[in-house]
Amino acid sequence: MDKITRRGFVATAAAFAVAPAAGAQPSQTTLVVPFPPGGSTDALARLLQPTLQDRLKRTVLVENRAGAAGALGAAQVAKSPPDGSAFLVTFDSHAVIPAILERPPLDIENDLASVFLVGTAPYVIAANADKPYRTIGDVIEACRKQAGAVRYASVGVGTLGHLAMTVLAKRSGVELTHVAYRGGGPAMTDVLGGHVDLIAGSAALVTPQLSGGKLRPILQTGRERLPLLKEVPTAIEAGFEDFETLAWWGVFAPKGTPEAVIAPVENAIRTALQEPAASKRLQETQQMTLVLGGPKEMASFLTRQVRLWGQVVRENNIRP
Repeated sequence: MDKITRRGFVATAAAFAVAPAAGAQPSQTTLVVPFPPGGSTDALARLLQPTLQDRLKRTVLVENRAGAAGALGAAQVAKSPPDGSAFLVTFDSHAVIPAILERPPLDIENDLASVFLVGTAPYVIAANADKPYRTIGDVIEACRKQAGAVRYASVGVGTLGHLAMTVLAKRSGVELTHVAYRGGGPAMTDVLGGHVDLIAGSAALVTPQLSGGKLRPILQTGRERLPLLKEVPTAIEAGFEDFETLAWWGVFAPKGTPEAVIAPVENAIRTALQEPAASKRLQETQQMTLVLGGPKEMASFLTRQVRLWGQVVRENNIRP
């Protein structure tokens, strides 16, 4: 047996005191939401929080870190230690970050690890009920008579509502006038007030306003009709071949986060969303179709979304 000197023993003990224990768990986990409080992503994170806290046996907090189309919060998570102390809970605009920002603060496909694909929901195009537009054909015809005659609202430049309308207009060979708002509330207020003709928003934003009779849905962008909008055609049914625009919600971790750290979080999220009350709430408030996909499904879905919408942004020279 080798002889251990007093100096060697002290040095070894000091090294163990400084080095983190192998497999050590953080005392706290933060779910970073890269948008202000009150939106669908914030609601999702707060829905997940109690189950994650219970299953992971540690404090779980929700932190809103808004800015740069969600890029600031995403960058915060990307720069966090890959030890389970931070996760990103984000929305469909995440996939547009590489194309829409001139100098994005992170590489979303390489600086983050995919954890979970929660679900998807279509976008809905709706008209102020006092306007003459009952179908997307009516909108196209009006624009053919006068370029830019129809004004539509979205929740911001480069959001999927904006990009979807850009594609629909291009395929139809017409010009629509885009009016960008900073959020769904102001956009909805102006379409209900008749200041703009249409709104292109997520089903979660549009459907609650339909019961008042001031808003008329004319098109939805999923492959199948929502049960709540059985009379409203999809874009594919309206003649736009293979056209689909989906809102989606996902969870990410810092690059390099071990599978052993991701797996318990993935399982806890799945458990939370399989609760009947939680799934019903998301289906009713967000019109969400739950996917409950793991890391591979999330990574593959993100890659497709980045390619699809990045091409639209570049081809149409869209800038914030």
